[in-house]
Amino acid sequence: MPPPHYDFLIKLLLIGDSGVGKSCLLLRFCDDAWTPSFITTIGIDFKIRTIELDGKRIKLQIWDTAGQERFRTITTAYYRGAMGILLVYDVTDERSYNSIRTWHANIEQHASEGVNKILIGNKSDWTDKRAVPEIQGRALADELGMKFMETSAKANEGVEEAFFTLARFVALYCICGVNSNSRLYRDCKTRLIDSQADSAASVGGASNADGSVKVNQPATSASIGCCS
Repeated sequence: MPPPHYDFLIKLLLIGDSGVGKSCLLLRFCDDAWTPSFITTIGIDFKIRTIELDGKRIKLQIWDTAGQERFRTITTAYYRGAMGILLVYDVTDERSYNSIRTWHANIEQHASEGVNKILIGNKSDWTDKRAVPEIQGRALADELGMKFMETSAKANEGVEEAFFTLARFVALYCICGVNSNSRLYRDCKTRLIDSQADSAASVGGASNADGSVKVNQPATSASIGCCS
């Protein structure tokens, strides 16, 4: 049985302090499940989900990193290949919010230039225990130049939107070629070409004289684009 076709392979990364709910967000998004038990990530873990987005089939490889300091050397090694990063804090834990600038500094130091980022305030359903107002989260996101959303893995609120939004940013980046000299753009185009080659090989796609593989695209126009 041939492997399923996808137009993009996108690597996303979840980072933030331990206990903010990164693993629960990943579990909710990929498996539509939630557990009240505390999930401790040892080093790094990942899940895969393929989505349909604006007429494109996108395979998401989502890496979940440990928030503890002792794993920091391991996890920062995964920053470089990330095409999109979700910075997560717990709205009931102000310390996790205050740590976001440190996590952002790690991104600036270790991630690819121009990597897409989104700030996530998780556990928004815990209204009686909230320590970080939504307006405060938005202010920090504006300061750091990224989009902001609040989510609840438990109540399944905003989770799909967060991952889909980030995936759309990355796909637009790949198609439009923003800062086409950056390593992130080159990585994105390489993965796009690889995915097309894999798909063409599985369905008998034709190769051009230069060795590239031409893959038939859907006739309908997609709303992913520079001006959409």
